[in-house]
Amino acid sequence: MEVVHVTEGAETFTCNAFLAIGEDGHTTLVDAGAWDGVIDEVRSHTDGVDAVVMTHQHGDHVERLEAVVDAFDPEVYAYADHPTRTHAIDDGDTVRIGDEEFDVVYTPGHADDHVSVVSESSLFSGDVVVHDDGAFDYGSFGRTDMAGQSRERLIESIRDLLERMPEGVEHMYAGHGGVFHGDVRDVVETALERAAKREPKYPDE
Repeated sequence: MEVVHVTEGAETFTCNAFLAIGEDGHTTLVDAGAWDGVIDEVRSHTDGVDAVVMTHQHGDHVERLEAVVDAFDPEVYAYADHPTRTHAIDDGDTVRIGDEEFDVVYTPGHADDHVSVVSESSLFSGDVVVHDDGAFDYGSFGRTDMAGQSRERLIESIRDLLERMPEGVEHMYAGHGGVFHGDVRDVVETALERAAKREPKYPDE
């Protein structure tokens, strides 16, 4: 399965949006992002999108969703209701991304509707855990200092994710920061250790 970071060239603030292209041609977009150029970038890699899987519905992840649906008419999988949603997903469900089956893990704390999806080889972690960001460069976690967010719930979510993650996951595609290839479990464990200290992620929190 080929995974393309389709918002990598964005010059405006957006989440990472990933296009997973299966060997059989089945394509899935994980998050739609907020970049106006995402549709043209997707079209440079594929003629169509079969499905969109949303990790959560913060604006930087969902702003271009309706435009993506208008352009490609995909199935839309999301935990929370959305005008474009065609399939509700919940903890314990499975969803196809590219040509792999992924387990859905409910991971709130950063957002009430947050899910992560994990297969035998790959993790799409949204914002619950990222490899690197402005706070840490190896094993960071989603911010929890805004209304409706909870560090305690985020910590619980990361623990749940570790329990559900198969051994040997080697690819991590997070909502922000860089793509990581290697020992994903170590990155997630590092993020958990940092989050569990309960110190502010950013100095101004």
